[in-house]
Amino acid sequence: MLWVLCHNGEEADQQDTMISRRVQVQTTSITKLCNTKDIPTINGMYPGPVVYAQEEDKVTVRVANESPYNITIHWHGIRQRQSCWSDGPSYITQCPIQTGQNFTYVFTLVQQKGTFFWHAHVSWLRATVYGAIVVYPKKGVPYPFKFPYEEHIIILGEYWMKDMVQIEQAVLASGGSPPPADALTINGQPGPNYNCSANDIYKIDVVPGKTYLLRLINAALNQEHFYAIANHRLTIVEVDAEYTKPLTTDRIMLGPGQTLNVLVTADKPIARYSMAMGPYQSAKNVSFQNITSIAYFQYFGVTANDLSLPAALPRFDDNLAAKTVMDGLRSLNPVTVPKEIERNLFVTIGLNVQKCRSKNPQKDCQAKGGGVMAASMNNISFIKPKASILEAYYKNISGYFTKDFPGLPLKFYDFVNGAPNNPPNDTNSLNGTRTYVLDYGSKVQLILQDTSTVSTENHPIHLHGYSFYVVGYGTGNYDPDTANFNLVDPPYMNTIGVPVGGWAAIRFVADNPGAWFMHCHLEIHLSWGLSVVFIVKNGEGPLERLPHPPADLPRC
Repeated sequence: MLWVLCHNGEEADQQDTMISRRVQVQTTSITKLCNTKDIPTINGMYPGPVVYAQEEDKVTVRVANESPYNITIHWHGIRQRQSCWSDGPSYITQCPIQTGQNFTYVFTLVQQKGTFFWHAHVSWLRATVYGAIVVYPKKGVPYPFKFPYEEHIIILGEYWMKDMVQIEQAVLASGGSPPPADALTINGQPGPNYNCSANDIYKIDVVPGKTYLLRLINAALNQEHFYAIANHRLTIVEVDAEYTKPLTTDRIMLGPGQTLNVLVTADKPIARYSMAMGPYQSAKNVSFQNITSIAYFQYFGVTANDLSLPAALPRFDDNLAAKTVMDGLRSLNPVTVPKEIERNLFVTIGLNVQKCRSKNPQKDCQAKGGGVMAASMNNISFIKPKASILEAYYKNISGYFTKDFPGLPLKFYDFVNGAPNNPPNDTNSLNGTRTYVLDYGSKVQLILQDTSTVSTENHPIHLHGYSFYVVGYGTGNYDPDTANFNLVDPPYMNTIGVPVGGWAAIRFVADNPGAWFMHCHLEIHLSWGLSVVFIVKNGEGPLERLPHPPADLPRC
């Protein structure tokens, strides 16, 4: 079952460009790993249904919440031009849809095509509430590469046997770190390496000599992942729904929130080849699931008894393997990068350990040094308010947020090599619901700097409402005198993995009014406060202003 909103080709011609669907959030019983549990799903599917559409389509999705959980849906990578109310992050652009309530998301796919995905954006429900979005080019517009024989969606995920809301609540109450996933999954299937999973294997049957387009999505909750196909090369042709110059590699790393389109040619001897997914873990002293998830890329002609050839994945801490692909990414054509920067921001990102203030520290303060884990940008841990920031901003209601997020760190030091590392004595962050305000049309440069407070780590940072040019990327402390920028053909992305002990420089024009969330896509880091909200003010023209809120906007 699919959300068939609009196909390419003749069928799309016969449909109106205003497409409307009603979907239902519900709990569904599922059995995996010798265990049966109820999980929240869309339309009873795990992973959820695929959204098919075409560039410039207007999409309307009415979400009916029949589950016991509060819910929102985020349309990840969709830039929501003039539709910030439909972006979906809870308490940022809307209050959650409560049990028994409905909300209609309406947005237009303005100059966007490629692979996106949708997911829940409240608590940790996106562990099971997620699915792909495939937006085809306009009719008559070809791919900038040879048309593939077939296309397949590959979604990397993680699976827990316990209730995700309860896990999140327990982790935050403990002050410590989350448990690792019980399994890694490819299209919801753990593969043969896990208990009771000999038949829970995703397979692609391929014809020798044919070329396939794989739409890869990392929907995992708390882990970045490597992906490879045994004995086959992957040619990257799209990143975050933007075409790139072809880049061929043996393996790739995707952080949660990232999408990649790759071409794979079935040019090897007839056999069954493993598609493997394994962890990339750059932080130190963190427990993680290290059992590889396996799917099959199998040629027609293999027999049921044929063994699968193993795929070679990098070591879990291979930072160079993660960095190499990013270093080679380029936009397909020269692009117009903002040159005269009007807002130059420098934002540190990292983990913190707060001092314990509990009367029961053994239970509530399980972080290093008997503290409480936190995360921050510019040493500010973001606290979600009790109401929607966008609604409070639009209606000029005070008391829910402030406009004083610092555009620079509160103090400068050797971020990578000399950060405080004696938690919790000197690793506290400040708490607050702080936002940063941008004038409409501002040309923004944002330096994202990883820090070694607690531990350096690769952080997948996602910006809602925008894509951005990644003009620079490197290890160590950012130095404007030595940083090498690409202002000709940098990749255009919406989620950037800031390298472990390194930095990334992004640029964009703030031409979409609203309240836009920027956060780490590792869900535990988001829960700990590694996020900020950009408020982009209205412009002067009729298409430069935030529209009125919809009548059915949920109430808190």
